[in-house]
Amino acid sequence: MSRIGKLPISIPDGVEVKIEGNTLSAKGPKGTETVEFPCELEVKVEGKEVIVQRKAEDRKSRSLHGLFRTLVSNAITGVKTPFEKKLEIVGVGYRAAMQGSAINLSLGYSHPVIIEPPKGISIAVEANTKITVSGTNKQMVGDIAALIRSKRPPEVYKGKGVKYEGEYIARKAGKAGKK
Repeated sequence: MSRIGKLPISIPDGVEVKIEGNTLSAKGPKGTETVEFPCELEVKVEGKEVIVQRKAEDRKSRSLHGLFRTLVSNAITGVKTPFEKKLEIVGVGYRAAMQGSAINLSLGYSHPVIIEPPKGISIAVEANTKITVSGTNKQMVGDIAALIRSKRPPEVYKGKGVKYEGEYIARKAGKAGKK
């Protein structure tokens, strides 16, 4: 039995969970999330808990069990408290600014980099060098944060670029001078 899959998911106050066919929808104060689960799994709401069970013991069912339990848990958690990723911009002249709902990044290129977030994701900029990506869908938050970071990943000599908050950049020594 999957150690993750067999754990029940508690439903917090203010979150409503409905199951229709193979779709679970969670509605909370921050929005609505839906998860479509495969026919190999069975999802039930019992009181204030959601239980994910597999119908058979074949390899595919076992491999999907823990995954979909985690996806359902993330959907229920996200509608109550949104997920967020924080990024930092390091480098002289590198900065970020909001343009409506889009983010305008100046990262040393000859042109500005503009990223429009998808529906359900919000981006905030603090002090021109700190970016916060937040939303109810954990995967989309991580994807947008990775997209922003990919526009100028931190380099290893000076550490300039866009990095996650708290990310450690392994530094290299520069050229050795003449003696």
